[in-house]
Amino acid sequence: MARFFRASPMLPRLPPLLALTLALAPMAVSAAPFTPSDDKQVLERVIARSNNPRARELQALREAVRREPGNAAAAVRLVQRLFEQAQAEGDPRYMGHAQAALAPWWNEAAPPPAVRVQRAVLKQYDHRFAEAQADLDAVVAIEPDNGAAWAWKAAIHMVRAEYPAARAACEALEPLASDLVGAACTAYVDSLTGRAADAARDLEGALLLAERSATPEERLWALTRLAEIHERRGDYEATEQAFREALSLKLADVYLLAAYADFLLDRGRAAEVIPLLADQSRADVLLLRLALAARAAKDARAQSWTQELSARFDAARARGDTTHEKEEARFALALKGEAERALALARANHDKQREPADARVLLEAALAARSKPAAAPVLQWLDANRVESVVLRALADRVKALP
Repeated sequence: MARFFRASPMLPRLPPLLALTLALAPMAVSAAPFTPSDDKQVLERVIARSNNPRARELQALREAVRREPGNAAAAVRLVQRLFEQAQAEGDPRYMGHAQAALAPWWNEAAPPPAVRVQRAVLKQYDHRFAEAQADLDAVVAIEPDNGAAWAWKAAIHMVRAEYPAARAACEALEPLASDLVGAACTAYVDSLTGRAADAARDLEGALLLAERSATPEERLWALTRLAEIHERRGDYEATEQAFREALSLKLADVYLLAAYADFLLDRGRAAEVIPLLADQSRADVLLLRLALAARAAKDARAQSWTQELSARFDAARARGDTTHEKEEARFALALKGEAERALALARANHDKQREPADARVLLEAALAARSKPAAAPVLQWLDANRVESVVLRALADRVKALP
């Protein structure tokens, strides 16, 4: 799933490159029936609508769409808010509600451009990247100044490792977006095409210049990207600084939490992950990090979190949901010790998504399964694009050393 940037006055919130790009894959939240072992155990925290402006706004938008299901403007506003909630909470059920809001136009050949952009957002969330790009291409053909469409085009091209096309989309986006968003778009492409040091410097400069003008959401996205660039370069002090500045914005963001949790896990700081995510297990991607951290920290909850995550993956598979392969590959490898299964999942995921996180899980699975040929696409990608990553290069060297 692509993740690019969050909401701004001009553009709707975009998911990381992955997103989450991060990319975060949409994964099941509901699983098999769960019976708590303790009457005091919290199953879910529900925000009361009466004292929550965002909840009241969402409810008002739902009611507007119910009254006028053919009102495109109302449907688009609702889909944008539902997507924001999905990104904040890691709950893909919002995406089902979003698709329902677009039902009157879902199978139309040429719906209104604003609807078509949101349809592309939902299609890319489901890893239907070619269909999403087709919708976006159609939008920019008739509205070349549609910033949201250009931003999503860049995001999807990044997820697919189509860097020249991503750069072209960033260039089209630059005059349509804020200075920070435009600079960050180009910096992200540079960071994976042999110019990581320049990308980090340019992004730091853009953040400094936009210190007062950028929205908190724009700053969060840019800071998260900056942290990832620093981490790939091996500058862990700068990585931590960028992550902490992003966290200080106090914006709900599952991608940021997952990325910082991974950074802590890699640094051997698993004990810090548990309090960071203990109340966030509703999102499968965060539950995975909790289970990994608990195992590393020898926390008593490791087994229950692992079992719950296994049930969620089983439920997703029963529904025919294959959008969670990267996370399930990591689960199979690190928590179940199933190298061959992890490799199959990682390869299937890499066929669709080709961001650094996708490359890493494939390299790790190939190492565990002792299969040098399986890692060939990643090795080629690293060299062809001059990707700078301390971790990926070290893993690649180990794979190359396999007999």
